[in-house]
Order: sequence, then C-alpha cells, then structure tokens
Amino acid sequence: MSKPSITRRSFIKTGAVTATALTAGLPLNRSAHAQGQEELKVGMIGAGGRCGGAADEIMNADPGVKLVAMFDVFEDRVKNKRNALAGAKPDQVRCPDEHCFWDFDGYKKVIDLSDIVLIACASKFHPMYTEAAIKADRHVFVEKPHAIDPPGIRRMEAACKLAAEKGLSVMSGLQSRWSLGWQDIMKRIHDGEIGDIVAMQSMFLRPPYGLVARNPNLSETEYQFSNWYHFCWLSGDDVTQSLVHNVDRMGWAMQGELPEWAFATAGRSGSFGEVYGDMFDHASVVYEYKSGTRLYALCRTTTGCYNNSSDIIMGSKATCMLDQCRFVKRNGEELYRYTGPGNNPYQTEQNELVKAVKTGKPVNCGDFMCSSTMVGVLGQIAAYQGNAVTYKDAYNADFHFGNIEPDDVSMATSPPTLPDETGNYPIPFPGTTRFV
Repeated sequence: MSKPSITRRSFIKTGAVTATALTAGLPLNRSAHAQGQEELKVGMIGAGGRCGGAADEIMNADPGVKLVAMFDVFEDRVKNKRNALAGAKPDQVRCPDEHCFWDFDGYKKVIDLSDIVLIACASKFHPMYTEAAIKADRHVFVEKPHAIDPPGIRRMEAACKLAAEKGLSVMSGLQSRWSLGWQDIMKRIHDGEIGDIVAMQSMFLRPPYGLVARNPNLSETEYQFSNWYHFCWLSGDDVTQSLVHNVDRMGWAMQGELPEWAFATAGRSGSFGEVYGDMFDHASVVYEYKSGTRLYALCRTTTGCYNNSSDIIMGSKATCMLDQCRFVKRNGEELYRYTGPGNNPYQTEQNELVKAVKTGKPVNCGDFMCSSTMVGVLGQIAAYQGNAVTYKDAYNADFHFGNIEPDDVSMATSPPTLPDETGNYPIPFPGTTRFV
C-alpha cells in the first residue's frame, strides 16, 4: 500500500471543486444528460433526516429531478419519508410502493432505478454503497463521514478514483466548501492576508443526536440500527461524525496539508444508559503539522452545556473568526469582513451536482472528502487509545469497528456489543484499548 501523499493541492486553494473529467468518452446514457435530457431519476439510500434533506434540495435544484426509489432497513421509515416528500413535492416524487425497499439488498435495486444516488445512512456503509453505485455508472451524493475506519477510507478513495475514470460525479456532504463567504475568506487566507497559520481552534459542542428508545419488538441488532448514531461500529463516534466538518474547514485553510500525528483526551462523563450506546460524549484532539502548526479540535455531546460550532484560525498577522467571516488584529480591531452575497451551501451543492450531470462536466470531491474524513478517523483512534498516533499508521491500519466488514452485515448479524446488567454498553478505555 502506498504512503498517502501530504501535499498542498492547488484546486483546494480556490475553495471551489473542479471537474475531474470532460464529456469526451462519456458512455451514451450519461452524455444524454449533457445534451439536455429533461428528467433525472434520483434514488435515496437512507430515509433519515439528512437523506430526506438532500432529496428535497436536489428536487429544488431542477424541476426535472424525480425521486423514483428509496431504501432503508426499516419499512416504516421508508414509507413515512416517501409520504412526507410526496406531500411537499407531489409532481416530483414518483416512488410507488414497489420502488420502496427495506431488505438488505434494497440498495442495489435503488441503484438500478436511478441516475443519481443519494447516500446518507449508517456511516459504516457509505463506502460500500458509493462503490456499488459508481460501478453501476451512477452519479453519487454521499453524506459525511465518508467512512468510519481506515479500510473504509481506502475503499472510498478507490471508488472516487473510479468515478473520475468513468466521468461520474461524486458530491460530498461536507457542504462548507460551497459557502460563498467561506470561499472568499479561504482565498484571502491562502493569499497571505492573515500571515502564516500558527494555530487553529475548532469546536463542535452540542447536545446528542436523536436518542431512540428501545422498541421491545426489535432484536438487539435491529435496535442498534434504529439508534445507529450511538453505536461506534455503525457511526464511528463523534469525532468522525461531527468534528469532521471542522477538520475539513481547517484542512481547506491549510491548503490540503495533512497533520503528521495527533493525540487526544476523551471519554464519557455524563451520558449513561442504553440510548447512548457505546459512544464517548467528549473528545479534545490535538493535531500537529510538519510546520509546527497545531489544530485544537473539541467535540462534546452533552445536554445542558455550552454549545458552539465555530472555528478560529490564528495567523502571524491577524486572526480569522471563520463563523463571522472576518479578520481581526490582536487588539480586536477588524481588518476585513465579508459583505458579499450569502447562500445555503446545502442547496448549492445539490445545484452543482445537477448542473454537473446535465452538462456532462463532472464534479468529484474525492480528494478533500477522503482526506478530511481520515483526519477525523485519526482523531477518533487517538481518543479511544489515549496515545499519540501518526497519520501514516492510522491510514494503513486494517481494523473495522466492531470487527465486522460492511459487506458481511445483515439483521441476522450478531451485534458486536451488548449491554451489561446496568443497561450500559462497554466503551473503550484510553491507555488500554488499541486499534493501531
């Protein structure tokens, strides 16, 4: 396996995502869209809030977009989400009962029926489903995190490379890259307006994602799927799940440079009971770059506490308050503030995906989406282990969380974790747990 390249990528410097292939050589079924075909068939893999949001946004992007198929592992979720979307967009939802799937192979049927596949489900399966869609010559939107472990990262990288070779689009759910204000700010940082980056502080401090109480009619495996955000083998835990947005923005500021190593302090302090699964509820990760620049990244998922999801980039000349789109001097004096047009980056990314498909000029986010997710995975490994971990060692590791490969999972799979007599699931022990 080759060593991951730690480089400064020029396309990231602009903040925009460029096409990876031109129309030349596109198979006929895809080049037809470039010639003005009106209808684009979209399928959903996942029936939760994020996939539903992406479906709504891609239908907003063009009236010719039609939702034709859906898959989730729970029948009620599929049908409830289908009905909600149909109520909002009756002219664009063409997903009859026979195109609603909830068996484990249902994702294949969605792929078969679609031109564009939206993937936002239990994150363990994101690389597997992306790979299947691209092998079937479909364009893909895939939500973050783009994998939860190193083998998943490498699988996603290979899928994105294959998409580039085939002239297919891969759009990332790391929507920050499409913010007009942040594109302006990042260009100015890259042009040296705040000087050399000395340190960065990122925070994703919030209450827990939705907590799902146990349904006694579900098996243990079914229950864990119903509450998948709170089980590491399905979600990857919160550094990878949430803080990935922040580390992606900081990777953007660093022009694609990757940290050399990381260490962390993390654990569980206030979230007990089966609904919290086996997740940590806080982590503080320190990433160090070759230049000596450090990123101090914090996440927390506890109710009743201080919440913040901002980033601060400290330069040798000035400081960037990224959430405010402004630069300030050491004394607080404002040097620059973005006052240009605003936009909804979630909507913009779907607009750009539809445009890419219809014009035959693909967009491929594979570079930053895989590297940023891997930085998140590195931080989660360091949090669980409690020791310093290099990017290289983490990237080359071969473990799957839960010791289960995604291709081997079904509802008949024995769950990799079980609650103890108190109803709590075992969690990693920093200083003892080892994955790398």
